Amino acid sequence: MQLTDSRDIQADRATVWAALLSPEVLQACVPGCKEMSGTPEEGFEATVVQKVGPVKATFKGAVSFSDMVEGQALTLTGDGKGGAAGFAKGGAKVNLEDLPDGGTRLTYEVEAKVGGKLAQLGSRIIDGFAKKMADQFFENFQNAVEGPGEDAEAPEGAEPEAAEKKGWFKKVLGA
Repeated sequence: MQLTDSRDIQADRATVWAALLSPEVLQACVPGCKEMSGTPEEGFEATVVQKVGPVKATFKGAVSFSDMVEGQALTLTGDGKGGAAGFAKGGAKVNLEDLPDGGTRLTYEVEAKVGGKLAQLGSRIIDGFAKKMADQFFENFQNAVEGPGEDAEAPEGAEPEAAEKKGWFKKVLGA
């Protein structure tokens, strides 16, 4: 499965770059991530719990960074083993560029592969799940990095804390 998309994030490139290398941000953004530890230089260890169709599994794996060009681009590569459920491997090539309004365009190309019981579910289920995971990750990432907009209120029907959660990484940096 391959997926290419982009997001315009209302934060400077240095802030977006710092968030991409932060284990706290990655843990908060990866759907189902229960723990993450490590450093960008040595890689991260992660535990992720996910349900794909009828198969629920706990994946333990590693995430590494390569092809890093400070503030511009990097490649995230991960693989996890889910016991009897099988395995998942994937990566994302991420590029950052400045937007005319001062924000940052984050462009990504995601590739994912699975094996074991997961692969038996069929490509339509797996591709749909992988797309949903990538979309959720980058939406969570955008929300973590962006500061509150002009309207800092949570949208109608959203959790009351939603406005407070938006831009939490930027607040941690003191930006």
